[in-house]
Amino acid sequence: MKYYLVALFDKDSYKSIEDIQRNISKKYKLYKNLPTLHITLEVIDDPNLNKLDEILTDILKSYKQFKVEISDVICFNEPYKSVNLKVENKGYIQRLNRVINDKLKLHGFNVRNRASEWDLHISLANTNFASREWSNHEFLNACTKAQNEGFYKLAKIERIELWKPINNKRDMLIKSYPLKTFLE
Repeated sequence: MKYYLVALFDKDSYKSIEDIQRNISKKYKLYKNLPTLHITLEVIDDPNLNKLDEILTDILKSYKQFKVEISDVICFNEPYKSVNLKVENKGYIQRLNRVINDKLKLHGFNVRNRASEWDLHISLANTNFASREWSNHEFLNACTKAQNEGFYKLAKIERIELWKPINNKRDMLIKSYPLKTFLE
């Protein structure tokens, strides 16, 4: 089974991004329950969860909450039909992404080969967990409209979580790693 290591936002950042997600979902009747907004940092195949937790705890113990730059709307065509916000792959998140990928590879985990080539993004709407498949026409309209409106924000990341790939918020969380605040 694949597991996902994701970065999650503080409440204020989440709310401003969720408004866009809610509007798209409502207009195209995609979700009964909106998926949790996040940035996927790593995908790990069949890990030893105890060893993984030990390594992640060690990596993340020195990291503080940080900001990411969300700079635009990007869309991924078929088979994904996904409307996303682009996260700039620079600064703190780039370093964290690289360190996690390198350390997990070093310890024999099955992770992505070229993490630096991964487009960091926040998925707003796609075919995963949607209550219906949206048509190509709907997808292209949503993508064009979102790109024309544009989006820019500095969003704050407050924790990293390890998830199972299911759309049940209660059962998908394996472990949460809160990041230090600036006062700690």
